[in-house]
Amino acid sequence: MTVIPAYGRDYTSAKAARADWDANRDFMISDVSLGKNNGRYVNKEQVKNETVLIRYNRLRNTTIIEPTKEKS
Repeated sequence: MTVIPAYGRDYTSAKAARADWDANRDFMISDVSLGKNNGRYVNKEQVKNETVLIRYNRLRNTTIIEPTKEKS
């Protein structure tokens, strides 16, 4: 799933983008393959067990967030 910062936010580094993702801030889905969900707002808590690609720096750079493996 590809997401972009919501509400006009942008980041100059992957570290800042990841920090907001981990802080559960909203991002907008920007993935045409997801059809009706494209443009919907999501956050870390809503996206579980899925790899997320965050576009930042005016959408020119990306960082990948891998799903966390929960311990049993």
